[in-house]
Amino acid sequence: MIPAVPDPFLLLAAGLALDAWFGDMPAVFARVPHPVVLAGRAVALFDRKLNREIRGEAARRIRGIITVAVLVGAAAALGWAIERLCRGSLIGAAVEILLIAVLVAQRSLFEHVAEVARALADGGLAAGREAVRHIVGRDPASLDAYGVARAAIESLAENFSDGVVAPVFWYLVLGLPGLFAYKMANTLDSMIGHRTPHYRAFGWAAARLDDLANLAPARLSGALIAAAALFSRGGRPRRALAIMLRDGHRHRSPNAGWPEGAMAGALGLALAGPRRYAEGVVADPWVGEGTARAAPADIARALVLYKHACLIEWGLLVGVWLAGQFGLFT
Repeated sequence: MIPAVPDPFLLLAAGLALDAWFGDMPAVFARVPHPVVLAGRAVALFDRKLNREIRGEAARRIRGIITVAVLVGAAAALGWAIERLCRGSLIGAAVEILLIAVLVAQRSLFEHVAEVARALADGGLAAGREAVRHIVGRDPASLDAYGVARAAIESLAENFSDGVVAPVFWYLVLGLPGLFAYKMANTLDSMIGHRTPHYRAFGWAAARLDDLANLAPARLSGALIAAAALFSRGGRPRRALAIMLRDGHRHRSPNAGWPEGAMAGALGLALAGPRRYAEGVVADPWVGEGTARAAPADIARALVLYKHACLIEWGLLVGVWLAGQFGLFT
């Protein structure tokens, strides 16, 4: 008999638990390339071959659309093939769990952001700038200590959506093909979805697809952060929800403002605001109405919120699976 709630809920819960325990598995990926690294190499190859300065913007935009269609389609096809091979066996289930753990950036995000807090507290501004450089796209040399702390918190909120909630969402919607396609789309956006002259046309399709793919996950992420504030000392769940709903659409990204707004409201901070990227200064409004003078202690509070949000997500997956086992959906 086919269960009312399929096994993907259990596989996801197991994959998230594996990632929480082992993280990026550096011992493994020191010997073999990480799937996201392979995706990045494919994107770089298409970029070199198709995004040449001698071509006009219209031609480069068409080639960017082709790049997105080919690479995302190939990723989905690979996911479909692996899913077919894994179907109906315990070994196949173990492979799916491992792939989920590898493609969800739950623990690695926590560790990178925690490193910024440690560097800023122990090594000062220069160390903080060096640590935050690995997780943000803006120019860290332009950041003061408050800016470094805010950048770390903003990255934590945004990447909770991109790196944790969105992969789970697309796995639930489309299985491994959805997970693989999403990770390729997200990699494309991070590499070519920029507003610089070199990528404005070629990366247009990548940026738009990533925006569409994250519409639902971003809003779910904000709701999870607001819920996490219920279980965090000093958290402000009502304010998190209110700021998210009020300021979420004010961000230059159609998605980043939702988890950042929830984080700002929960912590009593002001996030976003004017920022300097490679393409210039972005004069965004502030998200939230608290202080902009974030400190390492605020990063620590944000990390507690993040842990609780991850636990709530995991608990929901287990809860839905258990409800299916007891026939509550029949």
